Amino acid sequence: MPRPPRADEAGGLYHALNRGNMRATIFQKESDYIAFETILSEGLDRYRVELFSYQLMPNHYHLVLRPLLDGEMSRFMKWVGGTHTMRYHAHYHTGGLGHLYQQRYKSFPVQDDDHFLVVCRYVERNALRAGLVTAAQDWRWGSLWRWLQNPEPKPKLLSAWPIARLPGWVDRVNQPLTDKELAAVRRCAHRGRPLGNQSWVKSMAKRFKLESTLRPRGRPRQERGDENPIKET
Repeated sequence: MPRPPRADEAGGLYHALNRGNMRATIFQKESDYIAFETILSEGLDRYRVELFSYQLMPNHYHLVLRPLLDGEMSRFMKWVGGTHTMRYHAHYHTGGLGHLYQQRYKSFPVQDDDHFLVVCRYVERNALRAGLVTAAQDWRWGSLWRWLQNPEPKPKLLSAWPIARLPGWVDRVNQPLTDKELAAVRRCAHRGRPLGNQSWVKSMAKRFKLESTLRPRGRPRQERGDENPIKET
């Protein structure tokens, strides 16, 4: 079965994520998080990609980034995932015991307006939403904590944002997203659907052949009056 298309255009904004196989833990101790941040740094040196926000969670991670060349996000993510898998298995002596990740990474395009800020809030409050900390900025393995340090700890990972953070950003991140915002981000992450206003979403879906991500999944509802209805068996 062919893989669905993926947007990956120079200058675009994207939310990318991946999970451990069967949601297994992939960051088991502090040094695992440090090792992954090192891999991110090496990848950012290798590939022309800007990283704006990220959060490493025990069994998955989120990145908000911008490739500066067409197809560069895919090259960056493939290298990060492959390098992490190789080093993880070497460290834990688990080579040949199965996949580290459940599948290739997921991603979706994000409009460069308030939708970008919503995605960054979603990413930066992930540990708080999961109950791992009582304040979003206390999670050591993410961009909010890193952004608040002066200067940014090495290795340097973060690029200047394409649009300014809103005033009181830390307080905003600590406030829950609305049900509508949360549902929209989760739907886009699950399906690879663009996140933005209606006209932008339709334009991006057409441009990158992502129209299928806008349609409801499952068997289409049958119109009443069909002469040859399909019966369930």
